[in-house]
Amino acid sequence: MTETVKKGSRLTGVERETLAAELSRGYAEGKSIRALAEETGRSYGFVHRILSESEVSLRSRGGATRGRARP
Repeated sequence: MTETVKKGSRLTGVERETLAAELSRGYAEGKSIRALAEETGRSYGFVHRILSESEVSLRSRGGATRGRARP
């Protein structure tokens, strides 16, 4: 993956497109958004936004989200 970019620095043009492609590839391989954020030194929100802008189909959350099932 790309070397870590200083958190908060702006990425535009080719740099942003390159990072978006790398993040999309990593996400498609099964890496989580949090793992990608840690690898790149960016925030969860930044990675989520880049993936959304790249029109990547995001996976749903795992685990129980509504509590226990009724018997």
